[in-house]
Amino acid sequence: MLNQFIKFTPILKEKIWGGEKLKSHLNKQSNSSSLLGESWEISDVKGDTSVVSNGDLEGKDLKELIQIYKHDLVGGKVFDHFGDKFPLLIKFIDAKTPLSIQLHPNDDLAKERHDSFGKTEMWYVMQADKEANLIVGFKKDSNKEEYLNHLNNKSLLEILNVDEVQKGDVYFIPTGRVHAIGAGVLLAEIQQTSDITYRIYDWDRQDAEGNYRELHTDLALDAIDFKAIPKYTTSYTKELNTSSTIVSCPYFTTNVLPVTGELAINHSDKDSFVIYMCVSGEVTFELGENEESLIAGETLLVPAKLKEFSIKSTSESELLEVYIK
Repeated sequence: MLNQFIKFTPILKEKIWGGEKLKSHLNKQSNSSSLLGESWEISDVKGDTSVVSNGDLEGKDLKELIQIYKHDLVGGKVFDHFGDKFPLLIKFIDAKTPLSIQLHPNDDLAKERHDSFGKTEMWYVMQADKEANLIVGFKKDSNKEEYLNHLNNKSLLEILNVDEVQKGDVYFIPTGRVHAIGAGVLLAEIQQTSDITYRIYDWDRQDAEGNYRELHTDLALDAIDFKAIPKYTTSYTKELNTSSTIVSCPYFTTNVLPVTGELAINHSDKDSFVIYMCVSGEVTFELGENEESLIAGETLLVPAKLKEFSIKSTSESELLEVYIK
């Protein structure tokens, strides 16, 4: 019976740009002395499939769950469209130093070149050091000639948009948009299931062996969206004990849900799984005798068949609520 809230063992990724915040701020457990850059909370990326860590399903992986429970787990429309491929990759990311300047291909290019989904994504800033920033998009409309000129002269930042950020800032990153997470930023990332990244500039840094990471200049050229927009941050409102939409696109919808006290949840209007990422505080999910707690930095998958349950918090906490329309 699929009657439980599902938690997975985080898949921790060491990165050249990673830091300590996944351990210190989000309580990720790792014996490695290396710097952690990412915690993959829910993943169906080949070679990195999430494994259940709680309840009767403990030890089963996400792929097995979809094959066994199908519509009951992910929802009818989701299963009919994606089959046994889970469509979203859920992460927490800590950048001690800047990530590479990069972008992701759209569905068509990703399918043609890599037999993969494209990678539309969004960021929710959970914590940012003073003057920490993100690179998102161009300052003004550009073109291949101008872009290559600045890329070759190592002056790319002159034409890119740089925003100083703070807790609660949201950025939607459609495919083709140039971007980079800056030093000192801890964030939650929701994205299509894809690990395809076109790295265009990596700050000329070398790894421990003195090697430079691969750049994808030629592949990126046909994938870049050179158009600028007036504002790259996403505006939204928050209301206590109410789900408020912050991003909605064909690939996912993400709501912000501040919780205090007890809140009754009803997802009868959805034909989808629902993911909850705890971005601050602590909450408890209850369904009859089934109970599961989440602290900041933990993630929960609610199967599509579980429509009504409650969420409790003794102090103001905040969740991101993610599903597919």
